[in-house]
Amino acid sequence: MIPREAALLLVDVQQGFDAPGWGERNNPDAERNIARLLEAWRKAGWPVLHVQHISVEPGSVLGPGQPGAELKPEAAPATEEPLFRKNVNSAFIGTDLEAHLRERGIEALVIVGLTTNHCVSTTARMSGNLGFETFVVDDATATFDRVGHDGRRYAAAEVHAISLASLHGEFATVLGTDEVLAAGPLGAQD
Repeated sequence: MIPREAALLLVDVQQGFDAPGWGERNNPDAERNIARLLEAWRKAGWPVLHVQHISVEPGSVLGPGQPGAELKPEAAPATEEPLFRKNVNSAFIGTDLEAHLRERGIEALVIVGLTTNHCVSTTARMSGNLGFETFVVDDATATFDRVGHDGRRYAAAEVHAISLASLHGEFATVLGTDEVLAAGPLGAQD
């Protein structure tokens, strides 16, 4: 069951992740599922929070003023929804996200976004370590192929699955979009 008034945290759903330089990506439906969750959260009046990565790496497509740093239209914040800007993987470092949550008595986060093995995972791990009940939505996150230190290529689907397996049961509960909708804001309205 998703606790009543859990916050939906959209992490780095940015246009720059459509750039071809990232390589092969899994889960092409992630943004569609993010939009479904966002619509349900807004309809229920539950808290929605957005995170935007502003890179300090020279030439990054996520750099300040770059079109790639902009949030995708399906994940753009409504006027009253806070936006936290960060330049590291965790949404809790260099932002007032934790203070915002604690001041409002928010004790649970449902995390979606990009990329599964970087900013989503790091944020989920910190969320769990800080004592928040944490959920990660498997089909509302995505990642890209990775090359290991030994030169082996890991397919995005494999990186995604292992990243989620590493989170589940220790830092977070991993669920699918339909499960979250049934147990969260839509289920709570029945």
